[in-house]
Amino acid sequence: MYVSRTLESFIKTAEKQFPILMVTGARQVGKTTFLQHMAHAQRTYVTLDDPLALNLARKDPALFMQRFPSPVFIDEIQYAPGLLPFIKMEVDKDRNPGQFWITGSQHFHLMKGVSESLAGRVGVLQLLGLSRRELAGYGQKSRPFLPTPDEIESRTSKVERLHLKDLYRLIWRGGFPAIALAEDVDRDLFFSSYVQTYLQRDIRDLARVGDEMSFFRFLRATAARTGQLLNMTELARDSDIATNTAKNWLSILQASGIIYLLEPYYGNVTKRLVKTPKLYFQDTGLCAYLTEWSSPETLEAGAMSGGILETWILAELLKGYWHNGRRAPFYYYRDKDKKEIDLLIVQDGTVYPLEFKKTASPGNNEIRHFQVLNKLGMPVGPGGVICLVDIFMPLSRSHYAIPITAL
Repeated sequence: MYVSRTLESFIKTAEKQFPILMVTGARQVGKTTFLQHMAHAQRTYVTLDDPLALNLARKDPALFMQRFPSPVFIDEIQYAPGLLPFIKMEVDKDRNPGQFWITGSQHFHLMKGVSESLAGRVGVLQLLGLSRRELAGYGQKSRPFLPTPDEIESRTSKVERLHLKDLYRLIWRGGFPAIALAEDVDRDLFFSSYVQTYLQRDIRDLARVGDEMSFFRFLRATAARTGQLLNMTELARDSDIATNTAKNWLSILQASGIIYLLEPYYGNVTKRLVKTPKLYFQDTGLCAYLTEWSSPETLEAGAMSGGILETWILAELLKGYWHNGRRAPFYYYRDKDKKEIDLLIVQDGTVYPLEFKKTASPGNNEIRHFQVLNKLGMPVGPGGVICLVDIFMPLSRSHYAIPITAL
């Protein structure tokens, strides 16, 4: 079953501009399915998960290029980075757009090779799991979110209310297409296999993991901290590993599309701002599995209820930007007086502040810290609280209670 993805519109534009398109993202977010759906019949498909194709790509890349001429779609190219210089030579002979489509699951390591070999020749697209709007059939109409009244009215006018039970079931199962689109798929079995395969095929290759149990402890400790300030010392201590090991493994989780680090907004305006990033899992289903919540009901009633809702909201906002081919201009605000704002969207020199709350009765108390933004010396646009209200309503002259259905 294929669900229309928001990224479809952008890839049609990018294909006309670049000779090479690269789609990155975590394993199982649908990269292969998406590109196979978008490809025309003349484009050859080859996956480097195939041992024979991988062996040829590594041992004789020139012959590989002859056997699979453009237009071609090469899946999981991170297993044969030696192909990148040969792809460069091929497109330099003929700069026609759309010659090569490639995918990879290790963004950082791929980008190092891409920046060295394919600079100026490749368009890079990032794919996350299915967004709520994609699941609801509005993928083609999804736009980057800004909390302006017209935008919120447009997003909520034709969308059904999302009940608390349904919301947390969505959060608990997550956005991986294999389980988001099939209620009969055993969620625990899927994630158990995912974690084991991910460890064996990706992490071991990148980080030379010797003790699997240490890495599982690290994964669980990381998941338990979603939505929190990153404290590397505590993370390493709770995982019973060295701090340098924790830093290395965390960078690999980030590079592989498992976690997202939200940077703080700071500058020369004030030295009182915190400079530590906040950690978020990119898929709430995987996060809930690692922290052992056995059902949507226990998750909603448990200690992580607010943090995982915040994680889900941020992931949905990220999808709206990345799936439209846009960089997400996201930051959070926190100063040494512990005044914090969950998200700042900074666009065209204007700051749009947002809070994420598990409440159906927001008040002015939720937006009390917005006034600190006046110290930044930048225009402050509309903002508000994304929460569980049924209807869009004002909290002040320019800040609003925003239904979660607006995402």
